[in-house]
This record gives sequence, structure tokens and C-alpha cells, in this order.
Amino acid sequence: MGSATRILVVADTHNRLPVNIGILAADVDEIWHLGDVCNASVLDELRLLGPPVTIVRGNCDSEVSWPIVVDFARHRVRFRLQHIPPRSHRPPKDCDVLLHGHTHVPRDETIGGVRFLNPGCVTRPNRGAPPSIALMQISPDRSIDWQLQRLR
Repeated sequence: MGSATRILVVADTHNRLPVNIGILAADVDEIWHLGDVCNASVLDELRLLGPPVTIVRGNCDSEVSWPIVVDFARHRVRFRLQHIPPRSHRPPKDCDVLLHGHTHVPRDETIGGVRFLNPGCVTRPNRGAPPSIALMQISPDRSIDWQLQRLR
């Protein structure tokens, strides 16, 4: 059945990665960036860490080749990555977990059977939240461990 997949999830870096990004990404299999990279050099820095990087375009990104939405599955869990969360309170029916950025506030909420996750913001957190990223582990049994990591 395989081993768990470990993912570093970041959003809203706005031209700056955490100083300890190499340590945070040391044992991950993938890196997912949920938009507002702003400068493509930040994405280059992430790619140099080694794990494959998946990115979606945020409202502050000008790189039109980056997708707005990415859908895929890991361990039979259907994921959707997008920067801006859906406006309606109705969850999408074609994913199990929707990851987004944009609000600069961490989120772990299930609505209508869809889990909404936001790692928070690296640079300009909102509503009193600290700067943060998240580490996620997806197990072969489809369970998801989501751990918010506060940044210094």
C-alpha cells in the first residue's frame, strides 16, 4: 500500500520565504504553494530544496503560466489547490480537501464533507494570526495529519 506522503504547504509568501525553509522542507516529499508568490525567484528557491513543487497563481501573481486551480489525488484523497477560497458556502462536490491561501489566516474546517485547509501566511498574517506554514501527512489509509507550524 506504500508509505505516507509528507507535504510542506505554504501560501502568501509575497517575495519572502521563511529563513528556516530548508529545515522545514528537510523530510518532505512535495511542496505545495497556494499562491501570492509575487516574484518567481521565490519559486526557484523552493525548487532548489529538491522536492517537487506544485503551485497555483494568486491574485498578486503575474505569471500567467501558473494555473488558477490544480486538482489531483494522493492515496485516493482528491485535492484541490487554489488561492482564493470559493465565495459560496457550498463546498465543491469533486474534491475531498480544498487547500487555499488569500485570507492570511490559518484554517482547518469541514463543510459538507469537504475539508478546507489554509496554512496561513508567511509574510503578513491577518486577524492576529502568527506567520505560519503547514506540514501535512497523507497516509495510505486516506487519513490526513495537518500541523500548523508557527514561524519565528
